[in-house]
Amino acid sequence: MIERIFRSSRFLVLVAVATTAVSAVLLYGVSLNTMIHLLLELTQQFPSSANDSKSLAVKLLKLLDLLLIAITFQLIAISLYRLFVKPLSAEQSASLGPLDIRSFHDLKKTLIQVSVVIIVILFLEHAVEVGAQLETLYFGAAVSLVVFSAVYAWKNMK
Repeated sequence: MIERIFRSSRFLVLVAVATTAVSAVLLYGVSLNTMIHLLLELTQQFPSSANDSKSLAVKLLKLLDLLLIAITFQLIAISLYRLFVKPLSAEQSASLGPLDIRSFHDLKKTLIQVSVVIIVILFLEHAVEVGAQLETLYFGAAVSLVVFSAVYAWKNMK
């Protein structure tokens, strides 16, 4: 009886799956809305100076950052569903590529990889927004330390 309860409790993960899936959809919607507003803004006032172009670049980098976070939420939802609720057979998972996550280990590695890209984009945003200042150097040093640590952790996962 206890074994049956434990087997059935795996469906509680559906709460996490639903929450992360809805979060991903919301973030995709916000990203689409942001892109539409950026396009409308561009049709009304095309960048005519270097500062306006930098501002547009920062806005686009922030949009890319938001999309990567949405992809991360989607990846987590799919992975949790496949790990706990309905595992795939070998033939089904062979065609999935990056979505072929078979364990928590695979999920952690994928999340580290996506997180590194998001952190690098945050640095690019900062560098474009603030420019070549001492603050950017300090921020770059902190980002490189975090990226180095993440890559080191990823490489040494067994």
